[in-house]
Formats: sequence, C-alpha cells, structure tokens
Amino acid sequence: MLILKKKDIIQHVDLNKNLIPIIEDAFKSLSKGLVMMPPIMRIDIKKYHGESDVKAAYVEGLDSFAIKIASGFFDNPKLGLPSSNGLMVLLDSKTGVLKSVLLDEGYLTDTRTAIAGAIATKYLSNQNANSVGIIGAGIQAKLQLQAIMLVRKINKIIVWARDQTKANQFIESFKDINLNLHIASSCKELASLSEIIVTTTPSKKPLLEFDWIKKGTHITAMGSDSEQKNELDPHMLKQCDQYVPDNQLQTSVLGELHHALKQNLISSKEKFNDLGDIINDPRLGRKNKEDITICDLTGTGVQDTAIARFAYNLCKANNLGINI
Repeated sequence: MLILKKKDIIQHVDLNKNLIPIIEDAFKSLSKGLVMMPPIMRIDIKKYHGESDVKAAYVEGLDSFAIKIASGFFDNPKLGLPSSNGLMVLLDSKTGVLKSVLLDEGYLTDTRTAIAGAIATKYLSNQNANSVGIIGAGIQAKLQLQAIMLVRKINKIIVWARDQTKANQFIESFKDINLNLHIASSCKELASLSEIIVTTTPSKKPLLEFDWIKKGTHITAMGSDSEQKNELDPHMLKQCDQYVPDNQLQTSVLGELHHALKQNLISSKEKFNDLGDIINDPRLGRKNKEDITICDLTGTGVQDTAIARFAYNLCKANNLGINI
C-alpha cells in the first residue's frame, strides 16, 4: 500500500489543462451508465458550522476506485485553518485490497471541483465571454477563477463577498495578472457586469435573482451541496434557457434543483441533460448567444475516483510516497 501526503501529490497534480480530459471522461462515463455511484453520506456538525461527506464511485473497466471523506468547516478561517479538509483511499476493483491512502487534506477535492467548473464554462458559456463574476472569496472562489482562465480569455474579474476584507484579499491575490479587477457592492451589481458567474458560498439564502442576469450569461452554482444550502432564487431554474445538473439524482436532493422541486416550480418528472450528456454530445449545450444557462454542481464520487487514480499513478511512477 502506498501512502501519499499532500506534499507528494502537489508535486505532480496542479490546476492545469491536463486535468480537464480526466474529469471530462469521468462525467462521460457517468452519462453512459458505466458508473456505480452510491448516494452521498453526510454528517452535519451544526455546533461548529461544519459537515463531512463520504463519496465513492466505481467505473466499469477500471482497475481501482476511490472512497473519499471530505469536510467543510466554514468557521475555520477565523482559527487560521482552511475550511476544507479530507482524504481519499484507493482500492483494487477486483479484490478490494487497499492500494493507497491519499492524505491530500482536501487538495484533490478542491482541484477536481475547480476543473468541473472549468468544464461547465467550456461547454455552456459563450466562447467570447471575457468577464467573470465570482460570488465568495474563499479558496474555491480563487480556484474556480483560475480554472475558468484555462478555457476562456478573461480580461475582467468582479468579486463580491460578505466580508469586505476577504474581497480585498481576493483582489490582492490576483493583482500580478494584467486584468481589470473590481469589487462589487452587491450581487446585483456583479451580475450586471458579468458574462460568467460562479457562486462559491455555503449560503442558505439565495444570492442571485433572475431579473439581475444579462442575456447570454452562464452561471455555475457550486456551493449548494446539501439540502439547506441555496445560492440561486429557485425561480431561476425555471426561467433560464437551460439548466444542467452534474448529476440530476444528486441535484434533486442536494443542489439548486432541490429547492425548485420543493417549491413545485419544476416537475419531479422533468428530465434534464446532465453535464456528461453535453460533454458526450456538445450539440445538447448552449443553443444561441443570448441563452442564460445554469450548471448545478454538487460534486460527484466519479470525479474523486478519476483524480485519485490520476494522482496515484503519477506519484507511483515518480517513486513518491511511503510503501508499507
């Protein structure tokens, strides 16, 4: 068994274009029905504003699969700690023998989540979109922006966060790149300036309304990964031109779709094209430049299996980690 620490993993796995086809293939397999993926197990620690999830997936034909534990404790920054943490274990598909423990501290989850955002932008935003609005200013906000810049030529960045200090720090972290940086006074102002919007918060109340959104805008909502979280006014899912879940079974329970179903705005019988369907057949994506599109990312176990296998194979090939 190979034990990999974060310092091993980050030597060979970073946020770059090489990861896009890895995660795209995972979504494609999910779309084709080649994945065994159980429902997410989650425990909420309300006293400390935290949660831990367990996700897993087996892809038919692959020699290994991953089980992941990921935590989000959203008051941790006040303690000088990252809000996300976790680990992954990789098991042999034929025997169930443990092949590797990846002590990534949430790094691989953060990375594969950002890449999923890039993929949503790649397939659903206008190709000439060059202004990005980021709602939130944490680690995922920064990673989502970096990932989007892998697939679109961005020249304007707008950020909004409840904490002005964090918004200032976010802008400061990107000051070395030659871009127009702006802190919005409200989510409404951010929407008026953005062609691509990414929501990255644990908000339990909607932050965006449909009337604020410009024609042609693409929105990736990735903060709503539990029943109580909700970043978009549920009416937006009915009013937009195209709604795309990462996995409809999940988003109907955990994502933005959950809230639209709960309010009877969308029928539980309605079937949407998952992101993997659109990757398999891009003609199912954006129809014209004025469409308003929404991608609802709740995070899937198949993404974890894909990135865990990728990290393990690279580290093993480079003789990293501890064999026991």
